[in-house]
Amino acid sequence: MSVHSTPRAVLFDLDGTLVDTAPDLAVATNALRQHHGLAPLPYPTIRAQVSNGGNALVSLALGNDLSDIHQAQARQYLLDAYEGAVAVHSRVFSPLDEWLAAWQRHQRPWGIVTNKPRRYTTPLIDALSLTPGALLCADDLAAKKPDPMPLLEAAFRLGVDPRDCWYVGDHLRDMQAARAAGMTAVAVGYGYIAEGDDYHQWPAHHWYAQCASLVDALPAVG
Repeated sequence: MSVHSTPRAVLFDLDGTLVDTAPDLAVATNALRQHHGLAPLPYPTIRAQVSNGGNALVSLALGNDLSDIHQAQARQYLLDAYEGAVAVHSRVFSPLDEWLAAWQRHQRPWGIVTNKPRRYTTPLIDALSLTPGALLCADDLAAKKPDPMPLLEAAFRLGVDPRDCWYVGDHLRDMQAARAAGMTAVAVGYGYIAEGDDYHQWPAHHWYAQCASLVDALPAVG
């Protein structure tokens, strides 16, 4: 299945690709540490783990030797802290924010496919005035990334052939899902990439180190 170089629709991963959510997740992570009498972790340390989800942030904050019960309790504490402040510091990456605003004004098809649960996603995108034509969250379907199912569902909802879609992400699973869906896989290096993880080794079609480089590669709006 061939992919097209110019997309009709653009799909984005959320955290670390479309929106810089790490500042608010860092606050929640350090709130968990404070709750346990621990000093705050440096922001860059937390930022690198954000794409790996709540359990990874709990392990970062408290270590890997928690019992299942204590891990679950700590994860809930972190998520409750985050839910109360999902969009205090989070912003769409610049200059992607300007491109997306123009893309939305021209009613061009786009969407978000994220492994973030909907209860945290919806208030975030509402606060940022984002209006994706398709929004697929971790708990919407029977499978999530790296399974291609949510990407294919997003393309279906937009009425666009998967081959005419770009999927942009900052994690290996994003590229795996895009490839499996027959979409153009676009890897970005400005997101939440763990130390030692080389995004150039992911099975993408395109790699962009900076958000500005991604925007330059996206279709012009007008």
